[in-house]
Amino acid sequence: MKRVQINVNEIGLVVKNNQVIRVLETGKYWLGFGEKLELYNRAHSFPSNQNIDVLLLLEGFRELVDIVEVEDTAIALVFLNNNFEKTLAAGRYVFWKGLQSRKFQLEDISEIEIPASINRQLFEKQTLAYYIRQYKVEPNEKGLLFVDGVFTEILNPGTYFWWKNAKTIAVSKADMRVLTLDVVGQEILSRDKAQIRVNFTLQYQIIDIKKALLDHKEYEKQLYAVMQLNLRTYIGQMTLDELMEKKTEISSYILENTTAYIAGLGLRLLTCGVKDIILPGDVRDIMNQVLIAEKRAQANIITRREETASTRSLLNTAKLMEENNMLFKLKEMEYVEKIAEKINSISVSGNGQIVDQLKQLFVK
Repeated sequence: MKRVQINVNEIGLVVKNNQVIRVLETGKYWLGFGEKLELYNRAHSFPSNQNIDVLLLLEGFRELVDIVEVEDTAIALVFLNNNFEKTLAAGRYVFWKGLQSRKFQLEDISEIEIPASINRQLFEKQTLAYYIRQYKVEPNEKGLLFVDGVFTEILNPGTYFWWKNAKTIAVSKADMRVLTLDVVGQEILSRDKAQIRVNFTLQYQIIDIKKALLDHKEYEKQLYAVMQLNLRTYIGQMTLDELMEKKTEISSYILENTTAYIAGLGLRLLTCGVKDIILPGDVRDIMNQVLIAEKRAQANIITRREETASTRSLLNTAKLMEENNMLFKLKEMEYVEKIAEKINSISVSGNGQIVDQLKQLFVK
């Protein structure tokens, strides 16, 4: 015989012939011949060296433990003293009662949606994060959610959490800000067979992400192609001179002829315009020569116009002086004054007739 004591935080299992025959709680007990005592701390995990099905047959054992059955498509959240402790996968789990207070929350993870009953702050816990998929949609984006290859919903900006299970999840995202597309290096023949290169730019915005991503493949390539075709159509029906005169009208033509098609892509065309029209080297030289000739002709016209105006002014002056003797004399004195301004000194020589000669210059 042997006397043993079970403390408050302990549970004892009496084993005889390798079988548990009874359970001992707090107190003092006598062990018979051939009996052994296995002590277990209630604060620790339940031991795994005993068959739980056999233990459950013992009188009084079931009242000492919490048994949690977790199905294959579920998990269990364990809260110790109202604080999250760990996550349990599929299986059977046994916990001692009495010393610590545990709560168990079973959650079905066969679908992707995580119920609101789970505090979102727990998603960062390592044991729970293993069962969760996280996706982030930036503030300037929207997304399309596909579950097992089937479109489910449009995702607005934010962070999304879904259960990790056999279902496949894919998210297609798109930038919802104003975007720029350059249609560069387009070599086009004009109606008069001049080969030119055009650089075109446009600004657009996605207004229907479902149309852009779900109904159309590579919407940006389709937008590029429709701009390219319309540029070729517009420029190909014009001569080079007409194009130079109406190049500012290209954007109006493009807007008018592509708006409906672009709306079908789920986009909105905001602005567009020609950045550059690049001519071949020989054509550019000819154009420069034409421009120089035109400017020279304009300069000659202006020169002739000024000469004509000057001649007309002189003729009018001559007519006035012919009709007015005093005006003629004043004009004569004006020219004498201008001549005198250019003379530094005057040398007087000759007889006494010099004064008379000067008088004859100014007095008739």
